[in-house]
Amino acid sequence: MDGQDSEDTKQSTADMTAFVQNLLQQMQSRFQTMSDSIITKIDDMGGRINELEQSINDLRAEMGVEGTPPAAASKSSDEPKTPPSST
Repeated sequence: MDGQDSEDTKQSTADMTAFVQNLLQQMQSRFQTMSDSIITKIDDMGGRINELEQSINDLRAEMGVEGTPPAAASKSSDEPKTPPSST
């Protein structure tokens, strides 16, 4: 009987190993699918942001506002100004 129990244990262990490997493969596949979906959505969002920036710049140009981006304008204002000398 011990031989039969040993074989059953080995088969049970093999079945459990196969089950866990299959489960891990399914999980990896699902995570990969989710990751791909998230990356696609981030890329789409980046494209929409670029379109929004272009639309804002177009509107500013139509209104006659100078088309310098805010980042460039703030860089020039960030430069230290020399205070008038008090002598």
